[in-house]
Amino acid sequence: MTRIGITTLFTAFLLFLPLVFADVPEEQKAEVQHLIDYLAQSGCSMIRNGKSHSAVKGVKHIQKKYDYFRDDISSTEEFIEYSATKSTRSDKYYVVECPGQEPVLSRDWLLAELAVYRKS
Repeated sequence: MTRIGITTLFTAFLLFLPLVFADVPEEQKAEVQHLIDYLAQSGCSMIRNGKSHSAVKGVKHIQKKYDYFRDDISSTEEFIEYSATKSTRSDKYYVVECPGQEPVLSRDWLLAELAVYRKS
């Protein structure tokens, strides 16, 4: 490989390096984990595409989307937007339904909990 080829390859590597390691900043990872745990332990249901799923199944789905979109996510709010707001297939918003409470959009439910978590 020529010197120019090696230099070009190295430059390309440096340009794409941030994409490889993109994710929620280290100081916000605890927030993401808290939101995942909060849903898992909530006893609520998650409505996706008109079907009710247990909180545990909702968490599995959110985690799968988080893993898929991790390179696009750079904040806890973006974690919520990309992973827990709506279906990428149907464009329908996810809803959280808790016993004795009115159903609420998952985005709003998680943002409210994030605000509580950040105050503590």
